[in-house]
This record gives sequence, structure tokens and C-alpha cells, in this order.
Amino acid sequence: MIRAAVAVATVSLVAALAAAEPTTGSGSGSPSEGGGWMDLTHSFDDKTVFWPTEAGFRLEAERSGITPQGYFYAANRFTTAEHGGTHLDAPRHFSADGLTADAIPLDRLVGAAVVVDVRDRCAADAAYEITADDLVAWEARHGRQLVDVIVLLRTGWAAKWGDRQAYLGTAATGPEAVAQLRFPGLSPLAARWLVEHRRVKAVGIDTASIDHGPSTQFGAHVALCTGNVPVFENVADMEGIPATGAFVVALPMKIAGGSGGPLRIIARLPE
Repeated sequence: MIRAAVAVATVSLVAALAAAEPTTGSGSGSPSEGGGWMDLTHSFDDKTVFWPTEAGFRLEAERSGITPQGYFYAANRFTTAEHGGTHLDAPRHFSADGLTADAIPLDRLVGAAVVVDVRDRCAADAAYEITADDLVAWEARHGRQLVDVIVLLRTGWAAKWGDRQAYLGTAATGPEAVAQLRFPGLSPLAARWLVEHRRVKAVGIDTASIDHGPSTQFGAHVALCTGNVPVFENVADMEGIPATGAFVVALPMKIAGGSGGPLRIIARLPE
């Protein structure tokens, strides 16, 4: 069954790629471009937002120039934590028995996507927790259940990317900064509802964590990871992606035994 599902997803992806008109830039593109691709990935550099206890992304230039043989050659070295920038939380992140980054079936990482837009609620409450009622209301409004889809939660926080104070609620770093975090997330009850009553492929959000900033127990992480649902965090601006009809490809770095890793996530807009 898994092989068949992967085959179908792969055929769909190849067909979409063959017809694609590329668009560039993080979060670029719009429905008017008719079936173009949108990049939902923040670039990795020394300004990339990481958890306050992490050192961040480092790129070390080792070679860049003309060789004695006369051709140009460039090669760099990078270091990074698994969880920072646009990245995957593999189920192993919060579940001892959860799938590792390299073991997640491909059909959980590609497929039809829906966007649940809760920007108004998050604008009114920077620590808002998306509820099961929000998800049920989305289903009623769009006449479909959250089954066999990648759910993207749009809080509006991607617009704050690059400004640590605005994005995280604090510009401080170190363990003491964790208590100062303030941004929206998915409530643990809503996460549990998705696991127990729906069959989602994965869940993504445009904030630093699937749990809201003030969380200390990380219940949404625990619920989703225990249910072997992959999580995408720090997704870039979803402007231009419709509530239904997009196709998402979210391929992480394939780290053997990894609890997550850097993620390249793109969305194909409907024709």
C-alpha cells in the first residue's frame, strides 16, 4: 500500500514539475501566475532565526576563486542544528518510537495542501492557540475534511521573519530567553483531534514552533509526533496560496536517525 501511494505521489509530482513555470523568491508568486511554483522556504544564513538556545547557522567559505589550472572552484562548509530556519520536526523529535527523518514515507511529504488562515485571531492575541473549533469551522466553510492533506497553518508570523523580537517575542538568547517566547501555535487538544479524528499527511506552520511560544509541556508536539505526523516549522509567507487546490512538496535533508533537519518546501499553485 505504501509503495503504491508513493508511486502515485511521485507520478503526480513528476507531471506537475514537467508543466511548471518556475517562480523565484521566498513566498513569491500569486494565483494570477496560473500554476506556478512558490517557495515556502526561508534562506539559511547567519540571520536565520533559531531557537534561543541554539547557535544558529554557520557557513564557512573554504575555497572561492580561480585554481592554478585556470578554472573557477568554490566549496563551503556549514554547521547547523537540526531545528532552525525552515525545518522538519520528524516524529522522533518528541516520540521515542517515532519515525526518524530518513524513515518518513515520501507520501507524507508531498500531496494536496490546505491553508487554514487564522491571522485575525493571531493579530488579536500573539500567543493564540489554534483550536479544534477553528479547524472544524474551516471544514464547514470549505465543505471538506482534513483528510489526506498537508495542513498549513497561516498565522501571519512569516511577515515578521528576520526580526527576532517581533518573530519570537524576544531578541534575547540563552536558556533564560525561552520563558520570554511569544508567538501563536496549535493547541494540544487540536493536535490530538487531528491525530485521533482526521488523517493528515503533515502539519506546517509559519512560526518557530507548532506549540505556541509560552508552552512548557509542548503538547502539540507530543500529540503529533506520537501519531507519527511530520511537522514543518518556520514555513515562509503563504500569501498567494489558496485555501484548497495547491500541491506541496516538502523534502527535508535525509539525516539517518535524525529528529529533524533543514527543509525545502515548495507549493504548486492550481491552474
